[in-house]
Amino acid sequence: MWERLVKYSLVRKIVHAIVGIVFYPRLAIFNKLRFEGTEHFKNLPKKNVLFVSNHQTYFVDVITFLSIFSAVKWGKKTRLGLPYYILNPFTNARYIAAAETMKNTWVARFFRLAGGVVVKRTWNSNSNEVRKGLDPSDTRKIARALEKNWVITFPQGTTTPYAAGRKGTAVIIRYTKPVVIPVVIEGFSTAFDKTGLKTLKRGTRLKVRFKAPLDIDYNAPAETIMAQIMEGIEQSSAYANKSFVANSTATQTIE
Repeated sequence: MWERLVKYSLVRKIVHAIVGIVFYPRLAIFNKLRFEGTEHFKNLPKKNVLFVSNHQTYFVDVITFLSIFSAVKWGKKTRLGLPYYILNPFTNARYIAAAETMKNTWVARFFRLAGGVVVKRTWNSNSNEVRKGLDPSDTRKIARALEKNWVITFPQGTTTPYAAGRKGTAVIIRYTKPVVIPVVIEGFSTAFDKTGLKTLKRGTRLKVRFKAPLDIDYNAPAETIMAQIMEGIEQSSAYANKSFVANSTATQTIE
């Protein structure tokens, strides 16, 4: 039933409008969202575009992306401005989400209608079940979504910073050959709890940086593509080391 409903543009528009207006104050009033790099949207095709990003909350990350897409559709470049974009939101975007997350609450089930492509986790913390790679049916679902839409994914599959990326993302890229846009988000883990439904700190500067499309060799090994993605979203070991050094320096300065 859910998959059938998601396919209807009118359903997605209604959900986008409701979610957009509910979360607008948290993004643009209580906190200060700024974004950059939307000039890269100008020449993107209307389908087979994959946005890969680091991950800081379960829901607000995606809600922010969808809000930005809608705002840019109405001519915004660096901030959301007044939310009149909800009158005709951008709905040609879907996002990949874990099945467990999207079943946990009624909020998650409702938000699924905004365009969720629900897949099984490679590792299930409750059952300790480990699966190698994506389920073939999940691969087909993601490929079908890319055939008509932009798709958002979080290769780490966790909100833990600098966690290793999951190779399934690279497998999808090799299979579907999309335009890949790396995105870096900042401030969301400070402003919100892990779900994103609870505000922890107002006045936080939220930042979203869209980078230029990656130059990917689709015939390269999945490990090579995955390393390129992790570098693009600034979650590679090199960035982790820089963060560690910066935090150590800051601690020594305070002491």
